[in-house]
Amino acid sequence: MSPFNLRRTEEGDPTRGKRSQRLPLRQLERKHADRALGPLGAPSLPATMCELYSKQDTLALRRKHIGPSCKIFFAADPLKIVRAQRQYLFDEKGERYLDCINNVAHVGHCHPEVVRAALMQMEVLNTNSRFLHDNIVEYAKRLSATLPEKLSVCYFTNSGSEANDLALRLARQFRGHQDVITLDHAYHGHLSSLIEISPYKYGQGTDVKKEFVHVAPTPDTYRGKYREDHADPASAYADEVKKIIDEAHKSGRKIAAFIAESMQSCGGQIIPPTGYFQKVAEYVHRAGGVFIADEVQVGFGRVGKHFWSFQMHGEDFVPDIVTMGKPMGNGHPVACVVTTQEIAEAFSSSGMEYFNTYGGNPVSSAVGLAVLDVIENEDLQGNAMRVGSYLIKLLNKEKAKHPLIGDIRGIGLFIGIDLVKDHQRRTPATAEAQHVIYKMKEKRVLLSADGPHRNVLKIKPPMCFTEEDARFLVDQLDGILTVLEEAIGAKTESVTVSENTPCRTKMPKEAHLELLSEEAPDQKANPRQKRNELYEDKHSLLSKRLKT
Repeated sequence: MSPFNLRRTEEGDPTRGKRSQRLPLRQLERKHADRALGPLGAPSLPATMCELYSKQDTLALRRKHIGPSCKIFFAADPLKIVRAQRQYLFDEKGERYLDCINNVAHVGHCHPEVVRAALMQMEVLNTNSRFLHDNIVEYAKRLSATLPEKLSVCYFTNSGSEANDLALRLARQFRGHQDVITLDHAYHGHLSSLIEISPYKYGQGTDVKKEFVHVAPTPDTYRGKYREDHADPASAYADEVKKIIDEAHKSGRKIAAFIAESMQSCGGQIIPPTGYFQKVAEYVHRAGGVFIADEVQVGFGRVGKHFWSFQMHGEDFVPDIVTMGKPMGNGHPVACVVTTQEIAEAFSSSGMEYFNTYGGNPVSSAVGLAVLDVIENEDLQGNAMRVGSYLIKLLNKEKAKHPLIGDIRGIGLFIGIDLVKDHQRRTPATAEAQHVIYKMKEKRVLLSADGPHRNVLKIKPPMCFTEEDARFLVDQLDGILTVLEEAIGAKTESVTVSENTPCRTKMPKEAHLELLSEEAPDQKANPRQKRNELYEDKHSLLSKRLKT
């Protein structure tokens, strides 16, 4: 009997002896052919069509068969999502959620043009890239056309992690150097080579920084070492990189690459100050290294004004290697490294062939081309600029109203809301942020919290996000913050900043030192407890206090 029609009955299986209600897909299509059409003209089918198990059984099977380190959103009250369309997710009960988390479903969940492209190509051919095929070269040509002229050679992979790993190989082969400079709180992927250069990850566990890895301060002008009241934060942060290079050279080490997200995502939605990347690139090139721009999370028009986030730093800044992934296939696994002819030839001179079984296969390339078409045909880059600007305007009004909001930062549909307990000291409001995302879920809006203190609400929705969605998001957030602030006794009169400008308060040295001692994560603590159990407990305690 088909595994889609009968649940497994193995010894110890929590679903033993239970029959699935799922019907074969074609039978369901016939059964519901006369139902009203939903978004994008798709049949509004019942959510149960996508279920093999009840939510309780799914959770039990996940605990049994999926590794415990594979975490899920809203662990204290997980969602079971069974289908999606555009900017909406639907649970097993048919409840609709506004998705403000998913920068992977870039042009909208289950976009019919992307689905159609995959299906049509899959029905004809899917094989590896050692055979000639038009799709891979057409896709490489189209991608290159969006980038500065010197970035013209593509290597296709299946994930952003693979792309960043390959970028390191290219950089190290280019001059024969080995060392890498990364930013504090950075995350570049889950491979061993990338965990080594991702303080966001290795700082949580027992791993220690490798001697070939050098960590530069995050160019954060809100909570970082050099803030918005500094005369030239870009030069100050870039000089920190220069110091690292000088110290490395004194120790006989050579810099292969500087790697950074064009806008840091996991680090708390950080946008580097203007001129920072240019100065860093100058120092790195002088040292014989290359500049790697990680666009895995922030590329493909998300910033609105430009197609690539690094382009907002000016025409005089061009990285040597660009990596891309997540939104590239709208959920299909496709990623890429784009570099210069000179770096590509140096990589080839090693004599080692580069081959990736699935990288650039005809189906993945067809999907990627369809995503590019949808971005252009539906003006999603323009939509990101218009809706993003509107959303930031709304959020700045909320900032003037709510003492918990310390900073609103972002561009296009890449926005961070930095929650604080105190505006002058900028003390991260970690427990409050966790409370907010759970309460937003109850209002059918999905957000996540990130940054080194897990106090930054991240907004990075599908690019079809609308002004109506923006208003709904802000209305729900306003109500939740109002209740929360009343419960904790926050004083609205303490907010003295303009709604259109960032906080200009210079943190006193004493307060800065106290904040570091009180709020810095304890690297010796159990990382799982610190990042999951502790914050869930705080959320639970806060909820009890609020009694909402």
